[in-house]
Amino acid sequence: MLSHEFIFSDERKYRIKRHLLFWGCVTFYIFISKYFTPLKLAKTGHLGNPVTSYAEILIFFIPQAFLLVYPLLYFILPRYLFKGKYLKASLWILALSILTVTVNAILMIYIPWYMAERIAPIFNLFRGLPLLQKFNWAWMVSTGGTLVSAPLAVCIKMSKHYYLKSLRNQQLQKENIESQLQILKAQVHPHFLFNTLNNIYSKAQNESPGSAKMIIELSHILRYVLEEGKKELVPLENELQMLIDYVNLEKLRYDDKLDVHVSMPGKTDDIYIAPLLLLPFIENCYKHGTSKVLNNPWVNLKIELKDTSLFMKLMNGKKISKDANNGRKGTGIENVKKRLDMLYQDRYNLQINEDEEVFVVNLSIELTKMSSSLPNQTVKEATKEYA
Repeated sequence: MLSHEFIFSDERKYRIKRHLLFWGCVTFYIFISKYFTPLKLAKTGHLGNPVTSYAEILIFFIPQAFLLVYPLLYFILPRYLFKGKYLKASLWILALSILTVTVNAILMIYIPWYMAERIAPIFNLFRGLPLLQKFNWAWMVSTGGTLVSAPLAVCIKMSKHYYLKSLRNQQLQKENIESQLQILKAQVHPHFLFNTLNNIYSKAQNESPGSAKMIIELSHILRYVLEEGKKELVPLENELQMLIDYVNLEKLRYDDKLDVHVSMPGKTDDIYIAPLLLLPFIENCYKHGTSKVLNNPWVNLKIELKDTSLFMKLMNGKKISKDANNGRKGTGIENVKKRLDMLYQDRYNLQINEDEEVFVVNLSIELTKMSSSLPNQTVKEATKEYA
């Protein structure tokens, strides 16, 4: 258990220990390989001072750490490589590698190594040479030793990333199975449900046309939940239409007392999304906002689509409350956060802000684009790829 926490925990103390262990092992390996070189012993007649030899290694590993390794781990990998942007990742790696080698070459030239010749006699080669030739020699020597730690750090980072990704996929599959079992246990037979709704709708058309309209909107939502909700990905167009049906149903319930403004993208261009991902935010908006506002309740929903990125801004008025912890964020929001973490781990941003009279949700997600004619198996594979 302790070893698992040491490797995978994001706590500050464990992260610091991991980094110290990594750099300690790498520098110690380089120190051993260079310090006990027979060629060096044959040239100098002694092995040299181990303290100064280790100091030399540390000096040259500082540029590696801050110019190459850490930018690789915390910028290039998450922002480009893990998102499939391989060309940009390669260009960044090439640029940072050249920069790191150049900085190391400059250190070789301008640090007065001749004052501590036991550290590395090779630096005597630079003495008396023209600057351009010095830099050429130093650059070639730096190339061999500069890029030692970066590949090892990347291998460790990628191994950890894909192991955690595998665990998340397993957890997602387990939760999907459990949720399907719960649905099956509680599910009324769909044919019976829709037949009953149709019968009620037919009767309500004559007796209460307003109620009939609410029934047909509810029927659309239930059909979507039962048929589309069990899929891994659904067309964004269908998801947005379901949201419109839900908003229309709420408008009927509030009659003319509710001020609603909805803006949706006109085209979705074969963009797919996990089903029922946005609905909990809308439900939460009505449950905790408009239903408790006595005067002039309002809702503003704006969804935009830029390439494959979806941006949703949801605002609604709320009852002024002195209690800051009024329980606004219920289990629905917590569940959808978990789904976002599992399905769109590093491809979404969620911000929920609550002022005295306004509740604001800002959500951005990088979605999946595919041909609408692809078979279900392809859709499943795409889901696993981005999960």
